[in-house]
Parts: sequence; structure tokens; C-alpha cells
Amino acid sequence: MRRFAVIVTLGALLSMIGGATAATPALAGGRGEGWTFHVFCPCATTDNCGFPINATQDVDKVFSKVLKTADGSTVFLFTGSAKITFTNPANGKNVSVNTSGPAKLTVNADNSGSFRATGREPMDLVPADAARFRLPALFASSGPITGTFDTNGNLTSLSLQGHIHVNICAALG
Repeated sequence: MRRFAVIVTLGALLSMIGGATAATPALAGGRGEGWTFHVFCPCATTDNCGFPINATQDVDKVFSKVLKTADGSTVFLFTGSAKITFTNPANGKNVSVNTSGPAKLTVNADNSGSFRATGREPMDLVPADAARFRLPALFASSGPITGTFDTNGNLTSLSLQGHIHVNICAALG
């Protein structure tokens, strides 16, 4: 379950909104061989900012491709168009962000791995990781962000070479 959360998070959509994924080959046909269209649940919450935040997927035209490598690793490529609206139900504040990616996630045979996202990406960090990496718990970035995770899905490194486009915690607090 933890690996699925990492895949969804790093695949240009927050782990908190990763729901049932359904393949729709007819829609993927225009993307080329092997691309799969994803449908995500539009109802998710996180409390990593210290208060509840609801997320709604406004635009969901995300495609992924899964590749297997000779060493047993699995590579996930993500591209498309996505937009998420984050809302603080306590005060009614909301912010909408473009989270279109693209991103690449590599999961090794032992379930450790790495990711690199180069566009607009959402990131939902548990408070301990936010403090360790000196980043907001919930934010959208623009530009490269890379990281690694261990066999349990715990972040072991995280580096933002781009910039924070929206500090969602601050915007909704």
C-alpha cells in the first residue's frame, strides 16, 4: 500500500487522492502504445498541514506507461494534464493548482526506488519529512524535484531544484 501511495504521489497526483485506477485503452490510443488513462477518486483528505484539507481532482487527463527493465526494476512514466483544488473545510479557503507533471518513478526489485519530476508537481509530506527536508508539508512545485525511498516507501532523500509554486498549507491556513 505504501508503494502505491509513493507511485501516485510522485506520478503527478498526490498520494492522498490516489483512488481506484481504471485502464481505458480506447482513451489511451491517442497517446501511443502502452499508455494507460487513470481515473482518480475526487474525494480525499490530508491533515499533514496540521488541519484537514480536502482535495478535488478538477482536471484528470493523466496517462502512465509501465516499463520493465532487465534488472527487475519497474519504471513508471507519467504525463498529461491535471488540476487539483485544495480546500480547508474549516475556513472555506481554497486554491487550485496545475499538477500536470511530467514525472518518472523507478521502483527496484526490492521496492526501493527513485523519482524525478520536472514540471508542476504536488507533494504531500508527513510533518517529520517536511521538517527534515525543510519544505512545507503540502505544496506544488515548478521545476525539477528528485528523491529516493527505501523498501518500506519512506523518503530517504528529497531535493527540489525548482521552486515552490504554491505553499498550500500557508494558502489555506
